[in-house]
Amino acid sequence: MISCDLLVLGAGIAGCTTAIHAADLGADVVVVCKDRVGESNTTYAQGGIVGYSPEEYGDSPGLLAKDIEAAGAGLCRPEAVELLAELGPVLCRDFLWKHLGVSFEQGPDGQPAPTAEAAHSARRIYHVQDATGRAIQETLTASIKAHPRIRLIEEHSLADLLTIPHHCREPRKVYDPIQVCGAYLLDHGTGTVEMCLAKRTVLATGGLGYLYLHTSNPPSATGDGLAAAYRASARVVNCEYIQFHPTTLYIPNKPRKLLTEALRGEGAYLVNRKGERFMTKYAPEQMELAPRHVVSRAIFQEIAATGDVCVFLDLKPVAERMDLDVRFPTVSAACRAEGLEPKTQLIPVVPAAHFFCGGVAVDLEGHSSIPGLFAVGEVSCTGLHGANRLASTSLLEGLLWGFRAAEAAVSECQDAIPLDPESFHSWRPVCSPITPDPVLVEQDWNNIRTTLWNYAGIVRSSARLDRARGDMGHLYHRIEAFYRTAPISRSMLELRNGILCARLILKAALQNPESRGCHYRLD
Repeated sequence: MISCDLLVLGAGIAGCTTAIHAADLGADVVVVCKDRVGESNTTYAQGGIVGYSPEEYGDSPGLLAKDIEAAGAGLCRPEAVELLAELGPVLCRDFLWKHLGVSFEQGPDGQPAPTAEAAHSARRIYHVQDATGRAIQETLTASIKAHPRIRLIEEHSLADLLTIPHHCREPRKVYDPIQVCGAYLLDHGTGTVEMCLAKRTVLATGGLGYLYLHTSNPPSATGDGLAAAYRASARVVNCEYIQFHPTTLYIPNKPRKLLTEALRGEGAYLVNRKGERFMTKYAPEQMELAPRHVVSRAIFQEIAATGDVCVFLDLKPVAERMDLDVRFPTVSAACRAEGLEPKTQLIPVVPAAHFFCGGVAVDLEGHSSIPGLFAVGEVSCTGLHGANRLASTSLLEGLLWGFRAAEAAVSECQDAIPLDPESFHSWRPVCSPITPDPVLVEQDWNNIRTTLWNYAGIVRSSARLDRARGDMGHLYHRIEAFYRTAPISRSMLELRNGILCARLILKAALQNPESRGCHYRLD
């Protein structure tokens, strides 16, 4: 049995920031990650993070807020936007750059040199070439490993949140309000489930992009935290809003690789097979710098109109202005690995599921609707993104809400009543000779990912969503029954979480008849 003040589930920018700041404030912190620490969506973020923009670019918190609200298509929470616009860039500079020492690209004056990205009105994006997320993650990882008040537990999955009254031995606890008191954790190496009691628990488990056939996310992005929070009765919102990144490298029968937004910010443009710049038809004013949902839908429509399987990104204008190998080494290497020369050849691209704009509903300090449970980062819905996310705000959101959640959680831990492990049930293992057939698990995943891509993807309709809901409803009951009779494993937990999250997406999409942001209805 593990006991701590603060349990942080996830170790991307949101989870690590929460852990570091809480530990700095004196809390005993346990950080749990499903893979080896450092494997997170943060690591794969290429473009950058919103920071201060020098005055010569004419930037301001008000202008940043305006850009966020424009991308969010009228659904952003004003208080969240104002908070991030005022405090986020300051924290990025003071905490990431000055305190932790993230090596952002610098100008001749020794200050971070911002770049541009689509839908931003100023050059305000701090970056480390085209591997900003990796640089941030490596710095954060080193910090949590070195901190004396942080215990790191790797290769453990969240089996479920530990709650009152659901897991209490005392039956009369059924009259008590729901409260989260930690989590059950699956050790991948031993296959055993251990109880972790915590005065406060923070979900920082990331998104659910792997639920889609074409995605920029790693296979670990299966919606674990969202599913666990929903099972515990937390409020979840905006699940229909899945952002699709316009440009991922299209190589048939291979996983998609992200080609950062910053390429278009530096002048790259889209063309069809004939070499025509088709964005003139869909967003003549902003062109390739339109919000992501506009560009993704334009690519989708162009592919449908031409019958081609992809469109192309022309990087030659960027190569004429700068050395691609220096500014965008990740992109250059990804292209050359597939036999493409980015300086001279057109690069085939298609949209892919990228970022989840919904999640566990939280306030400005990361509190969920259940006492004892916080959520930060992509698993949460702060209201910042509304119906679509502005590029390079997700890392900043995870940073800011992680910082604020740490302060709130540590304050609450001081008055929390100690928990008695004997008052909770241990995990009840399933004793069965049945083991999950990996072929069946893979087939169920194929059904989920193909169904969501085809019926709840970039373009949706009532007929498509209704069919998907029926198909996923049947699959949900089958997976749930199998989960309850098979020994626990990472693959079964992920599959169970994935099908639940798929149903949440479909339900929300069906209930919302209005096209807005990245939720686009043909009907």
